[in-house]
Amino acid sequence: MEKKEFNDALSMNEAEIMEYYGLKGGFGRFRLKLKILRSWILHSLAYSSPVSSFVEKMQRMRGVQIGENCHFCPYVQLDLIYPSLIKICDNVTLGSNCMIFAHSNPTANLFLKKNHYPRKVENVTIESGVVLNPGVIVLAGVKIGCNSIISPGSVVTEDIPEYCIAVGNPARVIKKINH
Repeated sequence: MEKKEFNDALSMNEAEIMEYYGLKGGFGRFRLKLKILRSWILHSLAYSSPVSSFVEKMQRMRGVQIGENCHFCPYVQLDLIYPSLIKICDNVTLGSNCMIFAHSNPTANLFLKKNHYPRKVENVTIESGVVLNPGVIVLAGVKIGCNSIISPGSVVTEDIPEYCIAVGNPARVIKKINH
């Protein structure tokens, strides 16, 4: 992003997202707002649905990559701004109130955004057979290896190897699963 001086964090946020999507000017700003509105509507339809296949369909329409035979419990939240950066492979279970974020951003604090904690936008991959129990939070840039289990309420801040059980905040591996 070009080094434009911003006086407020909200303008900087919009400029960062517009640059990511290759949008410019007033019409680009309008297209961005429509894109986010569409994503929000589809997410809202999926959010409280008890029908996993419907949730998958809505999330795929948003751009989330979802494999076969997955199960989504109600109240799963997948990144609203960068859904296409989330890849969920086959046979994955997402428990209620799971959240997966492909970005982090000190949205309203210009000092932190400029000096210490800029927007982070990175892929998230949930490999085949993973179980995310209720309340799990997965942050940007994380890859969870196949057939791993993340315990309820855990916050995954870094990669988890395959065939592991992870627990806590931040999540740490406590056991390898024999295979």
